[in-house]
Amino acid sequence: MSTYFLTWRDRFERIRANKIFEAVVIAIIIVSALLIGAKTYEETSRFHYWLLALDMAVTVFFLVEIVIRMAAEKRLRDFFKQGWNVFDFLIVTASLIPMGESDMVLLARLLRIFRVLRLVSMIPELRMLMAALVKSIPRMGYVALLMFIIFYIYAAIGSFLFAGVDDYLWGNIAVSMLTLFRIATFEDWTDVMYATQEDFAWSWLYYLTFIFLTAFIFLNMMIGIVLDVMQKESMAIELESGEGEAAEIQGLRGDVRELHEQVTRLENLLIQQNGDPSSRRPTDES
Repeated sequence: MSTYFLTWRDRFERIRANKIFEAVVIAIIIVSALLIGAKTYEETSRFHYWLLALDMAVTVFFLVEIVIRMAAEKRLRDFFKQGWNVFDFLIVTASLIPMGESDMVLLARLLRIFRVLRLVSMIPELRMLMAALVKSIPRMGYVALLMFIIFYIYAAIGSFLFAGVDDYLWGNIAVSMLTLFRIATFEDWTDVMYATQEDFAWSWLYYLTFIFLTAFIFLNMMIGIVLDVMQKESMAIELESGEGEAAEIQGLRGDVRELHEQVTRLENLLIQQNGDPSSRRPTDES
């Protein structure tokens, strides 16, 4: 075949990398989400067949789109090496469950809801946010454990002290933890504090220290963890795409390393040609 003619794989690869094609896929995902929302209104029941036809058209489009992306790979198994590709494949194949069968209609509708998540796989910025969220969960787990300890201590203290004031809010440690969660989210927490202040005037100190620990310190710690992971993910994406400050720094490091290797090779070459100066012995002067 002449080099001027593209193979089918090259054509599929160009279609996959085309920005217009990506924009169309994103638009269809949004349309799919709107169709799911429209079906929750009773007024749209008279358009049931039209909505069903649109849903079938969207499903066929997603099927064609995933086939194009798979055909654009040099090897089919390369497509499944990326987690987001596997996710898209599962969502698209799950959407093939027919809507007409009464036993499967609920499952089919639930699976179609997850097609909205395909926006994450299509938009790099959303992928970065999702990856940062997933990778920050283990580190946030230790902060959450420390928060649970603080909640437990304050709940026990509140249950011992304030149970006589309001048994509904402070009757036991479990209810007290729910009350503290309400306080941590600032949901009418002042009403709870004023109720206990009638019997314990100093109880404001209990609430302020709890809010200071949970709402300010621990929350900022979690935000800091997420921001740190997001920064690392952003640098990884820049290195992968070859764009951005991180990619420039990596390129400069590569250039410096290459220059260092060239200088080392030149030094070795000069030593081989002239001999090792350090091994020479001074000749005796006559």
